[in-house]
Amino acid sequence: MAASVVVENLERVYSYDTGFWRRRRKEVQALAGISFSIQEGEIFGLLGPNGAGKTTTIKILSTLLLPTAGRAEVLGVDVARYPGRVRPYINVVFGGERTLYWRLSGRENLAYFADLYRVPPRRQRELIPELLELAGLTKAADRRVETYSKGMKQRLSVVRGLVNDPKVLFLDEPTIGLDPTGAQELRQLVAQLADRGTTILLTTHYMHEAEFLCRRIAIIDKGRLRALDTPAALTLLAVGLSVVEVQLRGPSAADVEAVRRTAGGEAVRSLNLGDRLLLEFPTERPEELVEALRALPGLAGSAVRTREATLEDAYLRLVGGGA
Repeated sequence: MAASVVVENLERVYSYDTGFWRRRRKEVQALAGISFSIQEGEIFGLLGPNGAGKTTTIKILSTLLLPTAGRAEVLGVDVARYPGRVRPYINVVFGGERTLYWRLSGRENLAYFADLYRVPPRRQRELIPELLELAGLTKAADRRVETYSKGMKQRLSVVRGLVNDPKVLFLDEPTIGLDPTGAQELRQLVAQLADRGTTILLTTHYMHEAEFLCRRIAIIDKGRLRALDTPAALTLLAVGLSVVEVQLRGPSAADVEAVRRTAGGEAVRSLNLGDRLLLEFPTERPEELVEALRALPGLAGSAVRTREATLEDAYLRLVGGGA
């Protein structure tokens, strides 16, 4: 199967001036030589913490930003040298942004963007009803977008990205801010697009979303590629590990420190749950750790339990968590 996207040793450095009296030039390396490829018709996940370089990668591949070094090809065309050859065959959807005209209806939005891409009127008459049906918006097609729910707006944004019938679609956190129902509907829509043969590069912070949609996942951190494989294979990075969860009620600093000392390090995840604090520790000997934790006097009334490792645990092991 042919590769729709090829990235080789891609680098991007941002330069900026700082200081008032004495100006200094500073540089931030957003990408530090990442490489990967995406096969035709594949949903490929790009995961990483904020600032990892995900959006920078999408902007380079969609011709919105030039790389500092390396090579990026979409459909066999170098995006830096020949951006005009690439643009008719790609589209980009950014989540959580106002990418639509709210005073227009859903149908009018699609017609407007189709005109921008010079889609012939005859083709529009066929295409727009198809896209509205794909997004589940046929009945709401002639309502103003400002009356849509957030999930409806996001689904319209995604099919807006299909008005030029792109071969490659870039989705940057499309489900951000959606409620569970809206996110599920949007995930189903993305899966349908892949079934139609569209190649999709997806960035997301939701591990279950990546696991559900993506054939392969690349994890990047601080501009570097940490891992690239199938969701199942990445989860194997945590094989041999279980996760011990400790819930502390109204914990003191001494209680938290005692738990960390007993567990042998910082928690891979720390969540404040109102009057409770949840700490999670990966371990190869869960029974021993549970027994030691339950013996701590400060854990009276606290819950300690063990669960199997997941893709999210593998992700946190690669990029680091934080307490």
